[in-house]
Amino acid sequence: MIGLSVPEIRHLFWHLLRAVRHSAYQVFAWSKWRRQHQASAKFFHYKRRGLPLTYLQL
Repeated sequence: MIGLSVPEIRHLFWHLLRAVRHSAYQVFAWSKWRRQHQASAKFFHYKRRGLPLTYLQL
């Protein structure tokens, strides 16, 4: 899974502070889904271009 970036941490922080519409569980579940999706996209991006998959840090 992709690590947390500064914008991602900022997004989580603000959504937890202003958790009017979303619970903390929903905010973290969204973050987990997003990072898994980014890792999957990165994997298939490298795979499609025939680059060695050993460089990936998932």
